[in-house]
Amino acid sequence: MGLELEYPEGATPLSAEDLAGLIPSHITTRGQLNEWEFVNVGKGELWAFSKRQEDILSIAFMWSLHKQMFGDTWRWAGTRRIAETNLGIAPETIEIETKKLCENVKVQIEYKSWGIDEVAARFHHLLVKIHPFPNGNGRFSRTMSDLLLVRNNAERFTWGEGDLINDSEVRKRYISALRLADQKNYDALFSFVRSVSR
Repeated sequence: MGLELEYPEGATPLSAEDLAGLIPSHITTRGQLNEWEFVNVGKGELWAFSKRQEDILSIAFMWSLHKQMFGDTWRWAGTRRIAETNLGIAPETIEIETKKLCENVKVQIEYKSWGIDEVAARFHHLLVKIHPFPNGNGRFSRTMSDLLLVRNNAERFTWGEGDLINDSEVRKRYISALRLADQKNYDALFSFVRSVSR
């Protein structure tokens, strides 16, 4: 029996080729996959936050982080997306656009273009928009934003303190805020990242 997935709104469906990269053979449902990935993501976050990396705003670090977060789940973890998806830029531009984003964020922090919360929220939005990997882009981008905050002596975002993986009201608010940010309206995202569930 193969893996049968239903996708919440705003999620990127995995291709048959991507699904073939699943490492644990016992997983057959979205619920089982979510549980497995939750543990894997936790290990990745522990790795990221317990080490003092010299430059988190680099391709080398970011690809390593994705590998740490999803490497027990997917064979392709830590490698950039090579196919077009419903979200994200053209695969061949991923690395250059990610590098440009990182350089811009370094300048924004150095010159205090905005407060660190605004820099981190915008960074999150643009990293999700690039969509570097076949799967896990939201979780990866949230972790990167939180790392950026912590490295700049700020608290991690609350991210609505709710379920952002399954189809929930908190996820709907999150997706709506990202879509407004796509239209250059960041107010909902700035509010969401420090909000708590109602």
